[in-house]
Amino acid sequence: MSENSYEQGRLDLPFVGHCTFAKSPVCNDWSKIDADVAVLGVPNDMGTQWRSGARFGPRAIREASTLFSFGHSGAYDHEDDVMYLTDDQVRIVDVGDADIIHTDMQQSHANTQAAVRQILTSKVMPLVLGGDHSIHAPVIKAFDQQGPVHIIQFDAHLDFVNERHGVRYGHGNPLRRASEMEHVSGMTQLGIRNVSSSNRSDYDAARQAGSTILSVRQIRSLGKQQVLEKIPPAENYYITIDIDGFDPSIAPGTGTPSHGGFLYYEVLELIQGLSQRGNIVGMDLVEVAPAYDPTGITSILAAQILMNSIGFIFYERSK
Repeated sequence: MSENSYEQGRLDLPFVGHCTFAKSPVCNDWSKIDADVAVLGVPNDMGTQWRSGARFGPRAIREASTLFSFGHSGAYDHEDDVMYLTDDQVRIVDVGDADIIHTDMQQSHANTQAAVRQILTSKVMPLVLGGDHSIHAPVIKAFDQQGPVHIIQFDAHLDFVNERHGVRYGHGNPLRRASEMEHVSGMTQLGIRNVSSSNRSDYDAARQAGSTILSVRQIRSLGKQQVLEKIPPAENYYITIDIDGFDPSIAPGTGTPSHGGFLYYEVLELIQGLSQRGNIVGMDLVEVAPAYDPTGITSILAAQILMNSIGFIFYERSK
């Protein structure tokens, strides 16, 4: 929104108009995506082991994001003394959702992968709204023609289960599946804590695959700079955020909450630091299940962390 339209055009309050991510334009023709960021919903929660409902995450995050779309062109941060999200830094479009076929995980993942590939073919950064964490596997698979990628994961759980009762693509498996892909150069798994979805052998397998694993307490002890120094240099970084990486006191709307999690600025400052160090080529945020949070603060948190992340990434690119 330009300054002129803010002063002279429609007021366009957050609760008015179509509910796209950040009230960005809609792009229904995926062969003609003209933007810097394409927001894709993947409303698939068939990989959930306990409380379902993350299929409604993309809608809830989009609605919450309208709160941050109202006002002047860009967003001024007085602490950084920087204007983020200006029209000349980043253009966002909302491309809708991947087609999910109920009970058919294989085809749903294929549709997700195809959608992300189309975004990448247009040389646009995908911003993916889940859905449960199973969606990360087809999303990161779509990057296999983009060069090596190092994954940064914010999560309460390792998500490194290999296979249980034939299940290989549930929400406990995605980082294991990603580690098997040739274009994934490594992983940094942050926030992992408490009773998790993985056993000791899964942790051993993750470390053997080159993963660095840090709990929230370890991250607080080290401090932001030392954590960033533990992330190896890489040509490209991909960020996957499970909302249960945050403490349930600020993110109760998720299927598998885990106490002792991150607070907002802990994650935000690490993403800002990473954006200053390297090239972030994609993001997903998963496991928002709005039914468990009548206040809506989980969806607002998700939208806010994504909006700020886009701001940091494209401010650095614009320098």
